[in-house]
Amino acid sequence: MPEKIELSGVELILSEPANVQMDWVGNDDLINQLKAAWMIVDKEDLPLNPRILGKPGIGKTTLAYAAGKRLQKDVYIFQCTMDTRPEDLLISPVIASDNKIAYVASSLVSAMIKGGVCLLDEGNRMSEKSWASLAPLMDKRRYVESIIAGIRIYAHPEFRLCVTMNSDSSTYEIPEYIQSRLQPKIFVDFPNRADELEILKYNLPFASEEILDYCAEFLENAHSEDQPYVVRDGINIVRYYMKTRELNGKNKSRLNEKEFKDSMKHILEDGALRYCSEDFKKYQDEKLKEASRHDDFYLDDEDEDMY
Repeated sequence: MPEKIELSGVELILSEPANVQMDWVGNDDLINQLKAAWMIVDKEDLPLNPRILGKPGIGKTTLAYAAGKRLQKDVYIFQCTMDTRPEDLLISPVIASDNKIAYVASSLVSAMIKGGVCLLDEGNRMSEKSWASLAPLMDKRRYVESIIAGIRIYAHPEFRLCVTMNSDSSTYEIPEYIQSRLQPKIFVDFPNRADELEILKYNLPFASEEILDYCAEFLENAHSEDQPYVVRDGINIVRYYMKTRELNGKNKSRLNEKEFKDSMKHILEDGALRYCSEDFKKYQDEKLKEASRHDDFYLDDEDEDMY
């Protein structure tokens, strides 16, 4: 049965925290940045509300969830969309089994009441109207007001908030008065080769070392050319490759480069193939030749100018 609580004479049905298998693998400096933002150093101090920035699929949600769990807190995740309304963020009325109005607290409000961590995922998809309803929560006031339920809800002292934002995809511009409340900024970048391989192993414990190493090399090559492919893409490629091998009665643990590339085409565009092992070496050689021809062209022009 869902937990219920009464506030100011209004009974609220609380949402349950997320319970998923996600742990952060790799750079613990990012975990420590989150912990520092949430830390209280004096009785007059307040926790900060960090925003985590990075490309889609790079691990922002995993980072926030893992940081909360390492602090032994319940983590509540609210998925933001362009259709998110203030009442969605706070309290929603529903028809109960006895045909009476019941009030359901969102993940955010449930975390406020229980003293958990709330992650607003992809926060830059929300409109200013929704953000405005959270402004008092993110300063010294530490409360929200529900017009629907007619109550004011104060955050538990142990409540912590963070927001993830895709750095290259924003439906709405975040207003400055909200940005100033969402600090510090924590940037999640591409992991190095060793960390990326560990992430693949964590998410794909049933895949062979050969397959994972090949995928990690592909990602490393793509990163060196500043391509947008992230570890989530690599995980999906390996999963699909192994599924198709299994479906066709083949050894799913053996690497077949042609079939791996075929799987890549279903996850990414054809241009991604150039970052696979031998293809990448050829691609680099062609770039060097093109650069050399370009330099020779301008050298010839300089020689002509001399005469």
